[in-house]
Amino acid sequence: MFLALQVLTITVVAIAMALALAHALELPGKLRLAKEQYFAIQPIYYPGFTIGGAAEPLSLLFSAILLFLMPPATLAFWLIASAFIGLLAMQATYWILTHPVNNFWLKDVELKGVSAGFFSLAASRGPGDSGDPDWTYLRDRWEFSHVARAALGLISLILLVMAVAL
Repeated sequence: MFLALQVLTITVVAIAMALALAHALELPGKLRLAKEQYFAIQPIYYPGFTIGGAAEPLSLLFSAILLFLMPPATLAFWLIASAFIGLLAMQATYWILTHPVNNFWLKDVELKGVSAGFFSLAASRGPGDSGDPDWTYLRDRWEFSHVARAALGLISLILLVMAVAL
C-alpha cells in the first residue's frame, strides 16, 4: 500500500509539472505573436488544462500523506518535505500571478461547468481592474509564471523520486 502511495504521488506530481512545463515550452513561440494572434489562441487551454489541473491539489494531498507516513528526521522525510514546500510554492505562484491573468483572458468567454466554478474563485480583483492594462505585461506575467511553476514542479518531482529511491 505504501509503495502504491509513492507511485501515485510521483504520478500526480509529474502530471502537475507537465502541465506547467507545456506552457513554459510554448514561451519562445508565443512571445513572437502579435496581440490579435495571442488573444485568439489564449482561450484554447480551457477546459483541458482546467481538468488536468486537478493533479495539483492531489499532488499536495498525496505528498502530505506520504510525508506524514515517513519516519521523521530521515533524509527521505526531508526530501518529501522539501518537495511539498515546492508544490506549495507552485500553487502560490498560480494563485498570485497566473490566476488573475487567466480571469482577464477569459473575461469575455462563456465558461460552463467546472471551468466556470474554478475561474470564479478569487475573480473579484485582477490585473484588468484598473482599466485596460498593457497586454504585454499580462502576457509576460502569465508566460513567465508558468516557467516558474514548471521549475518548482520539476524540482519537487526530482525530490520525490530521490526520496522514493532511497
